[in-house]
Amino acid sequence: MDSSLLEQLRLTYDTQRSMIEERLAEFAAVSPQLYFYELAYCLLTPQSSAANAWKVQQKLMELEFREKIINPEPILRDPRHYIRFHTTKSRHLLAMKQQFETIRSCISGADPPRVKRQWLADNVLGLSYKESTHFLRNIGKNGSLAILDRHILKHLLRHGIIPEIPPTLTKKRYLEIEAAFQAFADQIQIPVNALDLLFWSSETGIILK
Repeated sequence: MDSSLLEQLRLTYDTQRSMIEERLAEFAAVSPQLYFYELAYCLLTPQSSAANAWKVQQKLMELEFREKIINPEPILRDPRHYIRFHTTKSRHLLAMKQQFETIRSCISGADPPRVKRQWLADNVLGLSYKESTHFLRNIGKNGSLAILDRHILKHLLRHGIIPEIPPTLTKKRYLEIEAAFQAFADQIQIPVNALDLLFWSSETGIILK
């Protein structure tokens, strides 16, 4: 583990800490009335621009997608906020809409985050471990579970936490890397969720979601 990299990481965290903590507080304060659209956002993000997914989320809210009968595919296909695999993701949005009351019962219950994530990954079409964790983080309910996207994996590799970036993430490998990420966060005394946003902002220059 490169000590100079760690020192730079801590310095960057000290600089951005207040902004990161403010963003995490905003996640925790998300109204349950918005959970539906936060989940929609996480269904849109895989292999698509996060900024475009956010724009589509706002459009779905504006059109009252949850309450009205709307085909979301033309919205996802719009070049102004294009979402890859828009036909498949439209099906995922419509399926999620049908089962959202059951989903809400799960995420509002007393089960620990790990159990909620497993249920989401098993029962919501289009959600992997990564997207399930992303959703729980965006509503302040992920505990210290990690969002293992390509940005995070790249930084874990850079810091010597993993030997390589796996081509695919099986459940077993996801949990192994997550445990390593959590141990690294404990070691450097930066919370997992803060470290996630720190890595993300170093790649994109912004702290989105």
